[in-house]
Amino acid sequence: MASQETRRALIAGAIATLREVGHAKASAREIAGRAGCNQALVFYHFGSVNGLLIAALDHVAEQRRARYQALVDDAKGLGGLAQAARQVFEEDLTAGHTAVLLELLAAAQTDPQLRPQVAERLRPWREFASDAVRGTLLGRLLPADELAHAVVAMYLGLELLAAVDGDPAPARALFDRLDKTRAPWRRP
Repeated sequence: MASQETRRALIAGAIATLREVGHAKASAREIAGRAGCNQALVFYHFGSVNGLLIAALDHVAEQRRARYQALVDDAKGLGGLAQAARQVFEEDLTAGHTAVLLELLAAAQTDPQLRPQVAERLRPWREFASDAVRGTLLGRLLPADELAHAVVAMYLGLELLAAVDGDPAPARALFDRLDKTRAPWRRP
């Protein structure tokens, strides 16, 4: 297996591991088994299991960022942003994209080496949310950075609760309600 191909396989194995069995079972052996390669390659390519897990988070974030940006660019007002959020919520829940971040957020609570790396990966999402809400009525009423922090926290909470409860209906109801508020919340 070529070096880049091995890296890609290990990242895919890490993503699958986090989605399917979580951080607690994300060992080099587990990930390498899913990737079809020797566990020593985890350390050769990424230095540590956490290094690989952060690379997996970066990979998922890069893919999702492009998708989110396209939807937000097309959104008109808070209602349009709510529709975009609902669409990515459904996609993320179905594919398990947010599970990768949620697993690492939970692990970062007790791992002081992982904590700053995960926190660093959240900053671009807050900036993304800040840019999205800036110019809406709500974004003019509240500081965009504070609102963005709340939006990111709410979105992650909705994903987490939907996964834990096994019921995304409450989140869908919230998106439905926000969708009905389109008119008064226009962005320029």
